[in-house]
Formats: sequence, structure tokens, C-alpha cells
Amino acid sequence: MMTCAYEDPTCEVGLIAGTGSNACYMEEMKNIEIVDGKEGRMCVNMEWGAFGDNGCLDDIRTKYDQAVDENSLNEGKQRYEKMCSGMYLGEIVRQILIDLTKRGFLFRGQISETLKTRGIFETKFLSQIESDRLALLQVRAILQQLGLDSTCDDSIIVKEVCGTVSRRAAQICGAGMAAVVDKIRENRGLDHLDVTVGVDGTLYKLHPHFSRIFHQTVKDLAPKCDVNFLLSEDGSGKGAALITAVGCRQRELDAQQH
Repeated sequence: MMTCAYEDPTCEVGLIAGTGSNACYMEEMKNIEIVDGKEGRMCVNMEWGAFGDNGCLDDIRTKYDQAVDENSLNEGKQRYEKMCSGMYLGEIVRQILIDLTKRGFLFRGQISETLKTRGIFETKFLSQIESDRLALLQVRAILQQLGLDSTCDDSIIVKEVCGTVSRRAAQICGAGMAAVVDKIRENRGLDHLDVTVGVDGTLYKLHPHFSRIFHQTVKDLAPKCDVNFLLSEDGSGKGAALITAVGCRQRELDAQQH
């Protein structure tokens, strides 16, 4: 957010959509209960990956999400992140493929040792499989690299599963962003809000369809907001430097006043 705000002053939201998922935004000070003062705004790190840890997402979580959660290092935590970040998408796909194989729809009903291996389906394979430029023969070649001997029909199903999982991830992430920008609009009592979101993360940058579906979801769910997305390059590094510079300048001004 800070990196992009340096280039575009209307940038008041930051998003990471990569291996993990998180967001921050500028909240009105009058809504910050734990800090004194009502004037101005404060940046809030949402830690939105933990959304749903209280069970509020249970209605839309599937048995595959539950399996991924149960096999993770932090069971019961970061549930929203586990549905929409790069670290977990491949694992959701693997759980679905195991289920479809057990039911006889895939790989002649034979679950290979490869398919039983956690983490075998890296998110980069999802990006490759979903690429519009890839013929089914190339999808089969990727699956063979993973030790999965597939027919043409298998390849079609795998491609459909990958597309469904990443489309849901983009939509869930977009729903979160739509809620954030609409809250900013309501906070300010505006009929319409123009706002820029600074974005970083490999899933957003490298996946062939994620950003497009994400943008469309925000547009559909926050129709009163006109949202511009700005790519952040090395956001964490530059942003930290900018915040430090502002902090140093503020300290010098305070010292002069005293």
C-alpha cells in the first residue's frame, strides 16, 4: 500500500495474493477503539487470512477444505487463507483428485503413490495446466512429470478441477476486497468511491486467470466503488523504507518543536 501510495495518492488499500493472503486499509480513527483520538486515519493490518477461524465460513467450506486444514501445520487457523492462497490451492486440487479417483472417475480408479504425497501439486502446475495456450497433450505431459499416467479424458477433468479451485480462490479473495472498499465508502458517507489498491503476490501476477476473475468479482460485489489496481514491485522493501523515512522526518520535527 505504501509503495503504491507514493506513486498514486488515492491508494488506500494493500493486498497480498501470493503464497499467503493478507490486506490492509486506511480506517477512520473514530472507529479505532483501542487508540485515543478521533481525527485522521490509521492503517489497519487486517490479517484477513484468519477470517473464518470462528466458524463463520463453515457454510461454504467443503470436505476438501477440511481435509487440507486437518493435514496442515496450523489446524483450525487461517481458514480464509487456506481457501484462496497459493500455498494451499494445489493441495485442495490433490484432495479432489483423490476423491474423484476413489469414485472411479479418474486414473482408472487407481490412486498412485504420487497422488498420496502431500504437496506434490505445486501451484505453478495449476498455472501451467490452466494456461489457454496448453493443448491436452501438454497437460498430460505435466501429469506424467508428476508420475500420474493419464488419459485424454483424465486431462480434461484435471484441467476443470484446477480451473474450478483457482476460480473459487479469486472470487473469495475478490469478495473480501469488495467488502473492504465498500466499508471505506460507507465510512465516508459517499455515494461513490474512487480508490486504488496496491497489489503484490505471485498468484495475482503469474496465474493466467486469477487477476481477471478477482477484478470482475470486486466490480460485481462493490458496484458503488470504482477500484483501480496498481501492481507493486518489491512492495515490502520499498514500503518499509518509505515508512522509516516518514518516521525519521516526524521525529526530527517533534524534536525541533520541543
